[in-house]
Amino acid sequence: MMYFKTNLPGWERAIRIAMGVTIVGLASLYAPTLLLSRVGIAMGVMIAGTGFIGFCPMCAMVGRRSIEAGKQ
Repeated sequence: MMYFKTNLPGWERAIRIAMGVTIVGLASLYAPTLLLSRVGIAMGVMIAGTGFIGFCPMCAMVGRRSIEAGKQ
């Protein structure tokens, strides 16, 4: 199993989970086409997933350090 160092603080993880769930709900209810609904649901799941895992690959690519490295 791969191990990723957490690079999201707790408050940002909570916000990402809440935003992901909201996007999934809005996409499933209000998207005008099936394709847009599925794209919105996938986007919401991805955002919520980074919140649950605590690691964001895009943040790591731009240089955001892990939580443990920031405490030193």
